[in-house]
Amino acid sequence: MKKILLALAFTSAGQLVVAQNQGGPPAGGRPAGGPPAGGAPRQLATGAPQPQQGSGRITGTVTDAVTKKPVPYATIVLLNPATGKPADGTAADESGKFSMTRVAAGTYTVQISFLGYKSIDKPGITITEAGNTVALGTVALASSAQALKEVVVEGQRALIEEKVDRTVYNAEKDETTRGGDATDVLRRVPSLSVDLDGNVSLRGSSNIRVLINNRPSTIAASSIADALRQIPADQIKSVEVITSPSAKYDAEGSGGIINIVTKQNNLQGFTVDGRGSFGLRSSDFGLNGSYRTGKMGFSLGGGGRAQYNTPGRFSNIQNTFDDDAARTFLAQTTQSAKTTNNRLNGRYSLGWDYDINKFNFLSASVQFGVGNSRVQQNDLLSESYRLNPATGIFPLTRRDLRDVLTKDNSNNVDVNLNYTHTFETPQRELSVLGLYSRNDRTNNFTNSILESLDPNSASQIRNENDSYNQEVTAQLDYQTPVGKNQLLELGAKDIMRTVNSQYSTFIDGAQTVGGNLSNTFTYDQNIAAAYASYTLGFLKNYTLKAGARYEYTTIDAKFQNSDTKVSIPSYGVLVPSVNLSRKLASGNTLKAAYNYRIQRPSLQFLNPNRQASNPLNVTIGNPNLEPEYTNNYELGYNTFIQKTSLNFSVFARNTTGSIQPLRTTNLDTIITRFANIGVENAYGGSLFANVNLNNKFTLGGGLDAYYAMLDNKSNDVILRAKNEGWVISGRAQAGYALSKGWGLQFFTFYRGRQVQLQGYQGGFGIYSLSLKKDFNEKKGSIGFGADNFFTPTNKIRSQVDSYILAQQSENVLYRTGFRVNMSYRIGKLTTAPSRRKKSVTNDDQKEDGDGGNGAGGTPQSGSSGGRP
Repeated sequence: MKKILLALAFTSAGQLVVAQNQGGPPAGGRPAGGPPAGGAPRQLATGAPQPQQGSGRITGTVTDAVTKKPVPYATIVLLNPATGKPADGTAADESGKFSMTRVAAGTYTVQISFLGYKSIDKPGITITEAGNTVALGTVALASSAQALKEVVVEGQRALIEEKVDRTVYNAEKDETTRGGDATDVLRRVPSLSVDLDGNVSLRGSSNIRVLINNRPSTIAASSIADALRQIPADQIKSVEVITSPSAKYDAEGSGGIINIVTKQNNLQGFTVDGRGSFGLRSSDFGLNGSYRTGKMGFSLGGGGRAQYNTPGRFSNIQNTFDDDAARTFLAQTTQSAKTTNNRLNGRYSLGWDYDINKFNFLSASVQFGVGNSRVQQNDLLSESYRLNPATGIFPLTRRDLRDVLTKDNSNNVDVNLNYTHTFETPQRELSVLGLYSRNDRTNNFTNSILESLDPNSASQIRNENDSYNQEVTAQLDYQTPVGKNQLLELGAKDIMRTVNSQYSTFIDGAQTVGGNLSNTFTYDQNIAAAYASYTLGFLKNYTLKAGARYEYTTIDAKFQNSDTKVSIPSYGVLVPSVNLSRKLASGNTLKAAYNYRIQRPSLQFLNPNRQASNPLNVTIGNPNLEPEYTNNYELGYNTFIQKTSLNFSVFARNTTGSIQPLRTTNLDTIITRFANIGVENAYGGSLFANVNLNNKFTLGGGLDAYYAMLDNKSNDVILRAKNEGWVISGRAQAGYALSKGWGLQFFTFYRGRQVQLQGYQGGFGIYSLSLKKDFNEKKGSIGFGADNFFTPTNKIRSQVDSYILAQQSENVLYRTGFRVNMSYRIGKLTTAPSRRKKSVTNDDQKEDGDGGNGAGGTPQSGSSGGRP
């Protein structure tokens, strides 16, 4: 919220003027306003007496009394002390300097003034007949505008902005996310859905790519959920959702691209910003500083967030059947346990940029992230009743009690170096970009058997999985206008990626031997790409952006201790994209888009390590997976009706070769593998409205709905699966600006039931309320927030159905939370010219949308390293 005072004042020359003031001089001490058009100095008001001719001279420099910076265009008036009327006058230049020449002999008072400052009179200034020079030196003006009449103008930047190729959510305007992380922010963004584990989907597709300031990160590549937990909500400026990426973006990410823009600046000066949040379920602390002088700028910041006291419980019942024609009932297994989740995440960054000259710019950054997760399942009770064919009864065949501890620790580093060269020709630009990124991850579980019906059962099973994902990327981009309203973009890119997963299984301390139990898996991938994109503006209101991208992928995968061969042939793909928009006479916008996308499998689908923290729910990856391909169609319309902005969109999506889980059983154990056998179709739309009822009260909300149809097209009756149904999600928020710096905001979100190939995952709802108070000219703030205060638990019910399996499960998490937020900023920044910056964008691979969560209530996927 910005408050501007329009002050009416009179100059000493009797001229009425209007000034803008915010209780003092503008940021940095530079006065509001500037010279009139053409840069000429200000003259005395019409009707002022003409200056007398002489040979005297008066000089000086006008500065701000606080900042010591020049006050350009200040008014200098020469007053006749006898009459009090102006005899001559001039204005200071951009450096605050002035020189009044040809002054006639006499004794004068020099009056120096500027809107927003107290005037200063310098009496007794004498000019002799010989024409002497009087040097006044530095004259310091103190801030104090006389407000004879005040008009308050209040405005608020739209929370949601719809652009030609993307939807922008201005997260910095939403106070309900204070003390949270990026997952809390993304739940508020139209078309996005985020589950309680932080897994993100866009219009029902989890095949998305998350970028941070237009750059990829290996932490986001290995686990989007982990990456989002590392970014504090307070540091997010906006979130951009790109549903139809142009050819300039990588072909990966069939669902679209999400770009998280953090708070950066192109300012001069120094500032330090500290923030903290302390609550029942989580706490966080962060400190960020920036310094910029001349052509060079630095930024250094970091912070961490701890989540604790998050208890829960889960239970499930699974029935297994024979694969005969009668589907003979074979067994029933039940499980239950209490769970505890604790997480600690941190993110730290150092940035540097340098404007070499008018046409050449350098920027570099180093970012380091850490993540530690500890999930406990206490008293995991498993009981199985299996059919005895001889008697026809179901005796208890299995009973064990376990404690399971899963640890998931990671650290990642991203190093970026970017060079940009611009030309005299507008929009012509050449950039060279480089990225080195590495994520090291350890994913271990320990399964301690406390009781067992089997006397030969082991007392402990332990799995250790160390992995890394390393990327080196080089990118060249060039753009140039080729005519009126035309732009050509060309580029090339190469991504060299190495993934290594070393895993071992120990039973009662002894290491096992076997391809899925103990081995080292290496996956090398190289993607060479080139693209061309053409933008044309025609018929005044139409814009067309069309292009194509070609990518060629080579893969080398192998096991260190196995004769198992992994043979994946090289392949190329041509990816076209078309975006068309029209601005209507009313100012509304209509847009249509088509693009073809590819989705390569990530390590969590490829990793052959047998993940079995829950012994009855096992996940094994498939190293021979191929990519999936998607056609996307989209139509959008944006309008504004009185005080309400409306955004409509409809879409259709078709995916072939879809990577789908295949669930089979082995006695009481469910084994999940993956294969390219699925076909996915989705048709739906979204509506979002933002209402500014007055300058204090705003409302916003939206609805996303689509119809999903999934079919794995398998001829095997055991694996055959087909499912379809509606998926509906929605969100709403309200904000009210109270007096004296207080503000109130409310948010609620509901994620509808998710349709899956073999069943569904239940929906859930969350809500939050926050109260905030700004003080000391908004340098500091204190706030109070509460989450789910009327409904302490979230219950998510899920179901899996196949020819040989029927499972029902319930996960319960306790989400009620209260917190206190505090922040304070010291230092001062002034505006500096902005520079165009470039960055690498690796828009990569398929993520597991449901996090691979099995009935055990903890992640069951083999995701223990980075993405290939």
